[in-house]
Amino acid sequence: MVSCRSVAAQAKPCISPVVGLGVTNGIDPCRAPPQGNSMEEDQLSTDDTATSDPDDERTRPPVSALRFDTPKQLYDEMPQLRELIELRPTEEETALDFLNRLASSATPEDAITFTAFAVQPKIAVWWGYECLRNLRSDFSAVDRQLLEMVARWSANGGTALRYQIMQTALFAENRTAAVMLGLAAGWSGAQIAPNDPAPVSPGRTPRAISSAVLSALAQCHLANRPHHLRKLVTISEALFRGF
Repeated sequence: MVSCRSVAAQAKPCISPVVGLGVTNGIDPCRAPPQGNSMEEDQLSTDDTATSDPDDERTRPPVSALRFDTPKQLYDEMPQLRELIELRPTEEETALDFLNRLASSATPEDAITFTAFAVQPKIAVWWGYECLRNLRSDFSAVDRQLLEMVARWSANGGTALRYQIMQTALFAENRTAAVMLGLAAGWSGAQIAPNDPAPVSPGRTPRAISSAVLSALAQCHLANRPHHLRKLVTISEALFRGF
């Protein structure tokens, strides 16, 4: 079994940027996540204009971290979620209430899947990154490089960096949790490459994020998984409470 962060190392879900990842501009998990899909204007070349960016991945006014106001709306608009989670939200239930109900259910891992779908794509990738680095510390060189790019993109990256992340993830030899998160970032925009205008299904990014986090969790010692899962849900709760 691969190494998972010890329970002692998980005493606090908010920790300083991971030096072990080699992230010089790491994301502080105690700070607010990126707002919606906002980011700095992509620097494709010195003469690029805003219209050259297919995702329009520029800084925008703050928006809600959630895709929809209620879990019921999320289920109505993304019916594929019904195939992944057995429980259903009530009309009156808030996202935070439903998250906690899932975390207390017979399948608490559903809280991870719900978060991946409920949160705006870019923030969800950020959340997935925080989950992985709270769970693992023994990433391979390839995974380390990929997570560094995901961290930069989550903070202020644009389309060019997202394309680079996608290319790195697609050509990775092993489909690790970090690679799945890279694919999730690549699928989060309007298109996955400059020469590939095919639309991306809105369910691809959350499915990949969920798979990344759950696969990393599954590699932890069985006796420690409930503790680690609780820490991940704590990170989710911060998103649902809003910033």
